[in-house]
Amino acid sequence: MAKDIAVFGLFESRHALEATVDALRGAGFRAADVSVLGADPHATHELAHEINSKAPEGAATGGAAGGAIGGVLGWLAGIGMITIPGIGPFLAAGPIVAALAGAGAGGATGGLIGALAGVGIPEVEAKRYEGRIRGGRFLISVHCDDNKWAKTAKEILKTSGAEDVSDTREKVADYHP
Repeated sequence: MAKDIAVFGLFESRHALEATVDALRGAGFRAADVSVLGADPHATHELAHEINSKAPEGAATGGAAGGAIGGVLGWLAGIGMITIPGIGPFLAAGPIVAALAGAGAGGATGGLIGALAGVGIPEVEAKRYEGRIRGGRFLISVHCDDNKWAKTAKEILKTSGAEDVSDTREKVADYHP
């Protein structure tokens, strides 16, 4: 069955976000179905790579970033620090990393909103989330295969203290049955 439902929520702290990721993992969600995004005002350029750069960072940088992230979030696919030119450093993981990388060529403000919309967040919500992410909140997005998984994800987010928990149908291609 196609992944067609996304559940979203915001967390005030990285600790609450990590506890939620751990709960999602315990409930059977796949690492590739969970995206996180949060501004990281404490990051340095040495821990990040610019998404408009095609040159890979050195092993020392990767090791430093991995050490800074570590823990429960290390389970997520593609976890790392990225820098969006004109916006700053972000902690990102999951499918949102590819969306942010694709937005790198776009404008700074439109890039973040476009990336959020690219992972299934309606544009109105994306604009609202963008301000809260910049303000220090962490966004989590859980891509679900069906309504049962979506209900489970929403329950986990709500009991973990997420704000603004919502869900939406993800966009599908024209050829989708």
